[in-house]
Amino acid sequence: MDSLYIVGIIVVCSLVTLFVRYLPFVYFGNRELPKSMIYLQNALPSAIMVILVIYCLKDVKLGFNLYDLKEIIACLVVIILQLYKRNMYISIVGGTLCYMIILRMI
Repeated sequence: MDSLYIVGIIVVCSLVTLFVRYLPFVYFGNRELPKSMIYLQNALPSAIMVILVIYCLKDVKLGFNLYDLKEIIACLVVIILQLYKRNMYISIVGGTLCYMIILRMI
């Protein structure tokens, strides 16, 4: 009984996910997108990245603390890579690698 219940939950979640992803294509079809949707399309990626940065750095104290230094160094690496290469993927991977290396060293 338990496995049938779990399979049912997975099927319902899958159908809801497919419906939600397919709905905009059905609703808008070949029509032009409204201006509000175009604004959201342009503004949300940057806003989400800002929210993620704030969430990741919420526990960092601004005073000199060796344990908070790893986050600050990783952020600086991301900023430098982004200014130098202008490639989001290189910046994210570089910052993550820097953070993981520093995390293992301290």
